[in-house]
Amino acid sequence: MSAPMVGHCLCGAVVISVAGPHDPRPGACHCRMCQRWSGGLFLCFNAEAEGVKVEGPVTRYASSAFAERAFCSVCGSHLWMRNTNVGNTSYELMPGLFDGELTVPLRSEVYSDRAMASVQLKGDHRRATQAEYEQKNLFVKGDAP
Repeated sequence: MSAPMVGHCLCGAVVISVAGPHDPRPGACHCRMCQRWSGGLFLCFNAEAEGVKVEGPVTRYASSAFAERAFCSVCGSHLWMRNTNVGNTSYELMPGLFDGELTVPLRSEVYSDRAMASVQLKGDHRRATQAEYEQKNLFVKGDAP
């Protein structure tokens, strides 16, 4: 668990507080769905739902049979991706919403073999190719709708 933190969207209409268990180290995803949503690279960190408080106008979008993505209804800032399967208890929050997270190193990278040439990540962190990730996550049926 890390120290409590507060973040907000671009316009400030949505404020997210994280006071419970979370790992502030972001993970990166290079699947086609995340590339389309983010414009190139999806970064997120995990926080347990019981410690996350969201205030403001949020729109949720069911991006697949197992996940929702959320954004600010006013400015469109991306807020989270969340597995909606029964039993999921965490958010995958966008680290750029939180000023204190600017120095936290990368935790992991998935779909590393699908990364755009302009978004190659350096460093010593766990990596998984599309095949490796999907073998461990059987509910994922390919990386693009």
